[in-house]
Amino acid sequence: MNRIPSEDIPDDALLATYRRGPDTDDGRCAAGQLLGRYRGRVYTWCYRVVGDHDRALDLAQEVLLKAWRALPGFGGRSRFSSWLFAIARNECLTAVRPRTLRVDPHVDPVELLVEHEDPPLVLATREEEAAMEALLRDHLSPVEQEAIWLRCFERLPVPEVTRLLGLTNVSGARSVLQSAREKLRTALARRRTGP
Repeated sequence: MNRIPSEDIPDDALLATYRRGPDTDDGRCAAGQLLGRYRGRVYTWCYRVVGDHDRALDLAQEVLLKAWRALPGFGGRSRFSSWLFAIARNECLTAVRPRTLRVDPHVDPVELLVEHEDPPLVLATREEEAAMEALLRDHLSPVEQEAIWLRCFERLPVPEVTRLLGLTNVSGARSVLQSAREKLRTALARRRTGP
C-alpha cells in the first residue's frame, strides 16, 4: 500500500485495507491516511461554524477521534466524506448549542465589547450567515451541499470537485452545481416574495 502516494488511493480502497485488518499496521495506516486527507476540511467546517481558531482545532480533533472510534461501524451506505461531515456537523451543533449563562455581578457587559464591533451589525451578519446555511441545508441534497461547499468556500476547480465527490456522470460536478444553484435561486425568490 505504501508504494502508491496516499492522495492517489481512493477512499474505498483505504477503507477496504482497513476492513481487512483494522488492528494491523496496514489497517491503522489506511485509517490514518483516510482521516488525514480530510483533516483540513474538517477544521474548515468547524471554523466556519464556531468562528474561533482554537475552538475549531479542538472540535476538528474531536471529530476525527470520534470518526476513528466509529470507523469499525461505518457500513458504507454513504460516501465516507458524507459520513465524516455528518459527525462534524453534529459535533459543531453540540458545540454551539446555547448554554445556561451565569451572571457575574462584578462585570459590566458593555466593557466586554470590542470597540470596533458594532453589535447590531455583527448580529445581522451572523443571522444572514445562519439563514444562508439553513437555506443550503433545507433545499439541497447532501451531494449538492458538499459540491457548493467545495466549489464556493474551498474554491476548488470543478474537475477537482467531481473527483472528490466521486461523480461518474459525463458532466461531473458541473450538473450538480447547476442544479444546486437553480434550487437556491428558486428558494431565494420564494423567500423574498414571501409564502
